[in-house]
Amino acid sequence: MRTASLVLAALAAGLGQAQYLINELSFGIDSKLSHDESPGTIPHYHVNGQPNRPDVLSNKVILTPMGIGNQRASIWGERTLQRDDWVADIDFRANGPERASGNINIWLAKDGRATVQENSVYTVGRFEGLVLVIDQYGGSGGMLRGFLNDGTKDYAHQTNIDALAFGHCQVSYRNLGRPSQIKLHHAGGHFKVEIDGHKCFESDKIALPQGYTFGITAATPENPDSFEIFKLTVMSETVDPRHTQQTNNNNNNNQNNQNNQQAAPGGFDNPEDAFKQSIPDKSADTFQTSAQQFADLHNRLQSTYHQLAAVYRSVTAHHAVDEQRHKEVQEMVQNIRADLKRLDKVDSLERTVEDLKRDVASLRDTLDRRISSHETSFRGALTDHHRQLSERMADSIPGHGKLIFILIGTQVVLAGVYIVYKRRKMAGPKKYL
Repeated sequence: MRTASLVLAALAAGLGQAQYLINELSFGIDSKLSHDESPGTIPHYHVNGQPNRPDVLSNKVILTPMGIGNQRASIWGERTLQRDDWVADIDFRANGPERASGNINIWLAKDGRATVQENSVYTVGRFEGLVLVIDQYGGSGGMLRGFLNDGTKDYAHQTNIDALAFGHCQVSYRNLGRPSQIKLHHAGGHFKVEIDGHKCFESDKIALPQGYTFGITAATPENPDSFEIFKLTVMSETVDPRHTQQTNNNNNNNQNNQNNQQAAPGGFDNPEDAFKQSIPDKSADTFQTSAQQFADLHNRLQSTYHQLAAVYRSVTAHHAVDEQRHKEVQEMVQNIRADLKRLDKVDSLERTVEDLKRDVASLRDTLDRRISSHETSFRGALTDHHRQLSERMADSIPGHGKLIFILIGTQVVLAGVYIVYKRRKMAGPKKYL
C-alpha cells in the first residue's frame, strides 16, 4: 500500500503543472459543435443576433453571413470564470470582398449578456471588463486592440475611443483561407495576447477579477465581412474553487461522522487535492478489533480508488488537449505545405522576371545601336544638304563688279534724264507777266 501511494504521488507531482480544460466555458472541442439533441444551440452558451440569428453548424458558428449587411451577433456564456490563472483560445475566420469591413469583439465582462448584448466596442456604452477588437482600423488592413473599463466610461459617447486602447498590434486576418487563433494568458497580474503563435502585446499591470463571462460579438456595415467562430477553449492550472470548497465540506462532514478517526477523500478533479486528503499512516497496535482493521482497509482502498480516478481524469483531459494540439499541428503542417507550394511559384516568377530583364537589356542595346546609326545617317544627310544649299546660294548671288556696274549705270541714266529734262525746259517759250 505504501509503495502504491509513493507511485501515485510521483504521478500527481508530474501532473501538478498541467492545464485543466474547463468544459462549461469551452465549446468546439468535440467533433460536433451543436449536438443532435438540441441542433442550432451550443451547450453552456447563448447565441443571439439582430436582425437574424447566427447559423450554428456542426463545426462552426457563422456570426455574420456573407452578402447580408448591417448584422449584429453574439455568443455569451452561461457560467462565470472562477479562476485567477487561465488561458483562452479562440479560433475565428473572416472572409469578404475587397472593400468589405466589420469587427469582431472578444469579451470577458461582468454580466456581459445583459450589459453588452450584441454591441461592439464602438456602441457598447458602459461595461466592466476586457474587450479585444479586431478590425481594419484606420485603413491598416488589420489591427488587434485591447480595451479595459471599470464601468465608469461610456464608450458609446466617447469622442476618441482609439485613445483608450492599452495595447495593439497589426494583424492579417481577412481571406486567409484558414482560421486565425487568438490566445489570451492571464496569471498573477500578467496578461498577454498572442495571435497565430506571435505575441501581440502584454502587460504586467492587469489583474482581472473572478466572476466575469466570456463572450464574442460581431458587427458589420452594409458591405459586410463574414465572421466564423470554430472554438473557444478555456483552461486553467487549478480547479473551480467552489467545487473544491464543496468537496472539502463533504469530507469534513464525513470525518465528523466517523468521530475524527478516518477520512475518505474523493471527487477531486486535481490529483494534488486528492493526495492532500490522503489517510495518514497508523501503527497496527491502534486497531484492536477486526472491524477497525476492515474499516481502515476499506477507507484506504477507497482513497486509492479516488486518487487513481483523479489521475485518470487528469490524463483524459490531457489526452483531449493533446488531440486538439495534434489537429492544430496537422493544420499548421498543411498550411506550411501550401506556403511551400506558393514559394515554388515565386521561384518560377523570379526566373520569368530574370528572363524578362535579359530581354529588356537586349532590346535596349538594339535600340541604342539603331538610334546611333540613324543619328549618324541624319547628321550626314543634313551636312550634305547644307553644303548644296550654300553652293546654290553662292551661284545665285551676283558678284561685286556687276553690282558696281548696275549702280553707276543707274546714276548715269538718271543724270542723262535730268539733263534732257532741263534742256527741254529752257528751250520752251518764255512767259511774261
